[in-house]
Amino acid sequence: MQSNKKTARIAGVLYLLVGIFGGFAEGYVEPKMYVVGNAAVTAGNVIANAGLVRMGVVADLLDQTFFVFLALTLYTLLNHVNKSVARAMVVLVILAVGVSSLNAVFEFEGLRVATESGFTAAFGSSTNGVVLMLLDAQHYGLLVAQIFFGLWLAPLGYLAYRSGWFPKALGVILIVGTVCYLVDLLAAFALPAFGQTIHGFITIPSAIAEIWMVFYLLIVGVRTERVLVP
Repeated sequence: MQSNKKTARIAGVLYLLVGIFGGFAEGYVEPKMYVVGNAAVTAGNVIANAGLVRMGVVADLLDQTFFVFLALTLYTLLNHVNKSVARAMVVLVILAVGVSSLNAVFEFEGLRVATESGFTAAFGSSTNGVVLMLLDAQHYGLLVAQIFFGLWLAPLGYLAYRSGWFPKALGVILIVGTVCYLVDLLAAFALPAFGQTIHGFITIPSAIAEIWMVFYLLIVGVRTERVLVP
């Protein structure tokens, strides 16, 4: 059990790092650079904050790296509950990482187009539009990645619930977080105005679930006695 607690706390540290680097890259840098439909302002933001964009790209790549190791650590901790579900959790994380890493490439290429003379000479007056297109691709790519960011919480919630090592309510709210992520994503694509209206509160359960999981792993690890739920 002490070994399981140690593994759980390693997972907690990795989950915290995912939150820190992901929050910086996707929650701070990307919104600061990208202005919907405004090529001149978006390109101007990228040029004025080139160093910040580079830091955002590095943070994004670190985020994805830690995310893979988080999934593998949680697999080690929870695969005894159900190996098939634990494998599904890892696969969903790998898909999310693949999409998100590609998004970082779009952001980096947007920076290069905006700041390197070879690109500005080639594109001329269209440079700002190309920068906006690349950051558009990053923005909507992040929404696509949200499918897998949401879906991975479902097997995680199931495994947490069934393991008996975590509060049952935590397992349930992780699964609810999946539904909230997917509703937010579908609304953003299908009903953009409605999506903007609900975004502020539809993501609250997901945030609560993940923050709870991070701190439970860090502080408690796992319960001392494991009781499998029938």
